[in-house]
Formats: sequence, C-alpha cells, structure tokens
Amino acid sequence: MCMTYHHNSKININSVVILLLVNFFYASVSIATKFTSQQEFLSVTFFGGVAAIVVILGIYAVIWQQVLKRIELTTAYMFKGTSLIFVLMFSALIFGEGITLNNIIGGTIIIIGIALFAKA
Repeated sequence: MCMTYHHNSKININSVVILLLVNFFYASVSIATKFTSQQEFLSVTFFGGVAAIVVILGIYAVIWQQVLKRIELTTAYMFKGTSLIFVLMFSALIFGEGITLNNIIGGTIIIIGIALFAKA
C-alpha cells in the first residue's frame, strides 16, 4: 500500500481553528486532573474525576485521529504547544494560580514559533 502526503505551503484558517479547539479540549484533561487531585483519595468525587479524565482522553483520542487524517502530522504536532497556553489560562481562571513572567515569555515563544511555521 502506497501512501502519498501532500504538503500545503500555508496553513488554512479552518485547520488552525480545528487544531486550537482540539488542543483546548485536550487542556481540559489537566483541569480534570487538578480537580481530581484535590478530592479525598478513593472518594466518590475522586472516582468521578478519574472517570471524567478517561472519558475526555477517549474522546480526544478519537478526535485527534480524525485531525491527523486531514492535517499534516508536523502541523498538527506543532500546535500541541497551544495546549500549554490553554492550561496556563485555565489554571489562572479556575484555580486562581498566578501567571509569572516566565509563563508569559514561554507562551509568547510558542505563539511566535507557530506563527513563523504557519508562514513558512
């Protein structure tokens, strides 16, 4: 079986939106994990959190496979860095965690890298 791969010189807006949404969804795993870690071990809410994590990861795996069918592997993985930015935002908004200068610098580097790759 021979597979051909097509390289698009530019990333279209639909691909960007899909990749941002799927990584936003993936970032929710970190939030569910943090929530679960705050529950009493082996409690009903602990197991509920674990179940939520498994469900989210299962849905993400199916969605991610569909994304990889339609978007180049290198492009898809380049956008994985956006999930770190989403986790940073979730951490601040939901758990009241601080955002440091290093967080801002790191997020900026991720965004610049994605922008440069998208224009290449």
